[in-house]
Amino acid sequence: MVVRSIISELLFVIYMIEKSSADGMDFSPLITVLEGDFNMEKASAVETDTLDDSTKQMSKGKPPRHISSMQHITSTTTSRLQDVDVCSLVMKSPDEKSEFLPVYRSGSCAEQGAKQFMEDEHICIDDLVEHLGASVDFSSLGAFYGVFDGHGGTDAALFVRKNILRYIVEDSYFPLCVKKAIKNAFLKADYEFADDSSLDISSGTTALTAFIFGRRLIIANAGDCRAVLGRRGRAIELSKDHKPNCIAEKVRIEKLGGVVYDGYLNGQLSVARAIGDWHMKGPKGSACPLSPEPELQETDLSEEDEFLIMGCDGLWDVMSSQCAVTIARKELMIHNDPERCSRELVREALKRNTCDNLTVIVVCFSPDPPQRIEIRMQSRVRRSISAEGLNLLKGVLDGYP
Repeated sequence: MVVRSIISELLFVIYMIEKSSADGMDFSPLITVLEGDFNMEKASAVETDTLDDSTKQMSKGKPPRHISSMQHITSTTTSRLQDVDVCSLVMKSPDEKSEFLPVYRSGSCAEQGAKQFMEDEHICIDDLVEHLGASVDFSSLGAFYGVFDGHGGTDAALFVRKNILRYIVEDSYFPLCVKKAIKNAFLKADYEFADDSSLDISSGTTALTAFIFGRRLIIANAGDCRAVLGRRGRAIELSKDHKPNCIAEKVRIEKLGGVVYDGYLNGQLSVARAIGDWHMKGPKGSACPLSPEPELQETDLSEEDEFLIMGCDGLWDVMSSQCAVTIARKELMIHNDPERCSRELVREALKRNTCDNLTVIVVCFSPDPPQRIEIRMQSRVRRSISAEGLNLLKGVLDGYP
């Protein structure tokens, strides 16, 4: 309720000032919202949806994905809202005509956490051309990253880590249609794992991969790992968590004869998509409530895209996407080391008492650290909300968890 009051008060102030300006009074806008114009109706609708989603998540014992952003806003802006000065904040934008070619630098960190066993696996390849060599006709600048959150043993996660890239580049659609090749590779990994008699095929794993060539980024996800892009301080989610109680997943599960009981698929599994878990699947090729098929999202990187965070649910159970981006950006501005940055995210999740294994990958797209967001004052008044605070506030209003 405190957060709702704060956001409502701020929205009301913005609305009144803009209304006064329209009536001819000499007021500057309170805030020129970063990277876009402010829309009162959209912000109000998003605010309602955001708070409703947060309430639902809290009722199920999970922290809402906005919780860190909301706590930050509560602690940093409550005392300031009463004396906010009328000002205009303008952020310098990069030249849209400039040719941007990303440089891939990555770091990773994995910890067992509170679990009895470590079942996560991950892979980081900053230079695909060097890694693949002459065996594959792939001359473009490229990189590949993956996080595999295993359950019921380590066999499935280890198998997918070892084979998924090979299945992609050996697919007949590669490299002409990379998205189709990636989807086929996930399905092949599931089938090949079932045929390996030396492995425990009742083990399973979620799978999140990032395939980058040039400026093109393709995220493929099956399960509840998550990929988040850091865009000049804002969190842009590039994957959707496949939980059984998500509406789309629940409808698909029930159409195929499955049930969702207390948030678990058939009362057994906390994810709706995974590779392996063949004790829960029917014959090969048959439709099954537990699907290995990934959802894909394609993005063209620009100069504003600073880094990518990939993490298992052990991170996202205790941290919002925006909170992770804010922490990562601050760390990179200090030391510009993606590996140290990933370690800090893991350390912060452990401080917040995550109950799962932890795996985090941070991929930077420039050799330089993120730049400070420059703010130019247009009137002789002091600024009372920091640039980081504005980004967190916009993340909440725009509906980015």
